[in-house]
Amino acid sequence: MQERARQIHPYPPVCDERSEILILGSFPSVKSRENGFFYGHPQNRFWKVLAAVCGEPVPATVEEKKTMLLKHHIAIWDVAASCEIAGSSDSSISQVVPTDIRGLLEACPIRRIYTNGATARKLYDRYQKKQCGRECILLPSTSPANAAWSLERLTDRWKELLEISRK
Repeated sequence: MQERARQIHPYPPVCDERSEILILGSFPSVKSRENGFFYGHPQNRFWKVLAAVCGEPVPATVEEKKTMLLKHHIAIWDVAASCEIAGSSDSSISQVVPTDIRGLLEACPIRRIYTNGATARKLYDRYQKKQCGRECILLPSTSPANAAWSLERLTDRWKELLEISRK
């Protein structure tokens, strides 16, 4: 097993003044940190799921990803601004310093907050919920480690919850 190391979140949230949906992850994987953007591991199904939910082609570049998110009023960020983590293992996350989600909520008209997986939900509940005063909705993780959920099943679940946000 890899040793835990202190990591600092390498990039800001994606959001704008029209963002109504906030999707939170826990902390970027090693591949995401190397690639400089959210959900950068090629086996993570986030971009495939979100593209299907939004009725868009799967974005390839960082700019295409940002454009798709903002077009559909979606913001993304992570719960941890820094933490100790072994590789990309969510279960190893400790010593969390939270991001300023409250500031993002004050700057954007976010109507619903979703978490991408149980670890993001647990970290949100522990470090963010009281300061934000908002509940979040748990979505199943798009991580390849969540092999129990097929791409089709993930998409169906994410579509259902994101459609609720738009009402």
